[in-house]
Amino acid sequence: MVITVQHPRGGAVAGFAREDLIARLEKRARFIRRETVRLVAIAKSGHYTSVFSCAAIFAVLYDHVMRYDPSEPAWPDRDRFVMGKGHAAVGLYPVLADVRFFPPGWLDDYTRLGSPFGDHPDMRRVPGIDFSSGSLGHNLSVSVGMALAARQQGRDFRVYCLLGDGELNEGQCWEAAMSGSAFGLGNLVAIVDRNQMSLDGFTEEVIPLEPLADKWRAFGWDVRDLDGHDLGALLDAFAALPAPELGKPIVLDCHTIKGKGVSFKEAGREWHLGNLVGPDYERVMAELAEPEA
Repeated sequence: MVITVQHPRGGAVAGFAREDLIARLEKRARFIRRETVRLVAIAKSGHYTSVFSCAAIFAVLYDHVMRYDPSEPAWPDRDRFVMGKGHAAVGLYPVLADVRFFPPGWLDDYTRLGSPFGDHPDMRRVPGIDFSSGSLGHNLSVSVGMALAARQQGRDFRVYCLLGDGELNEGQCWEAAMSGSAFGLGNLVAIVDRNQMSLDGFTEEVIPLEPLADKWRAFGWDVRDLDGHDLGALLDAFAALPAPELGKPIVLDCHTIKGKGVSFKEAGREWHLGNLVGPDYERVMAELAEPEA
């Protein structure tokens, strides 16, 4: 099967085999995980597993879905990305560097004095960051405002908001969900990283979210349920989005595994925040290395 890839600024690029695209995205997701480990080693502390569960989502959004121009970070018609789980910014920075929002060498001083890159993203200092996120619960509201602004300005950009499932404990998320539906914001796409864990424990043991899909539907959203590590499913879900001016706001309920990609981190809460040293660091980097041809 041959598909057409969209240039980040919206124009069609040459078509090529779907399996080649998926292979490229798999490579990008491994790159994101490896760079996360490298940057956390500089900072001596960081959020590994929260990045690993959404690495495929980052890869698909920035390699295939979103419309943007690295040479013009404030381009008015760009798609917006708001990261509710701002503590996963360490996995987004390498993507922004790789698509040339800024030189990759800037990341070598991650979290050091004077660096623009902190544990959470700063829109005033990091090109390509649309909102200074990390205070959980505000981000869907911000995304509603951006989507409304697009309508008022007559622009057709989409707003993508990545939410942690633990973040959905915040009441403001559901106020925003009501607003997004009430305003008919078809240009708003929420993406839930449903790894079923928060710092406090399993989400269903802390404050149960299920039946989550039914909750979103009750709030008037169009719900798509999928495996958040299945690159083909992610590509299909984004390709099936209706035109931005049509329909309901959309939520992609992406079922993921916290720590995906590293055997001893998968589904483990103890690596939500930490630092790898010595043999543990080498073991993880070996697991994340590119497979031999």
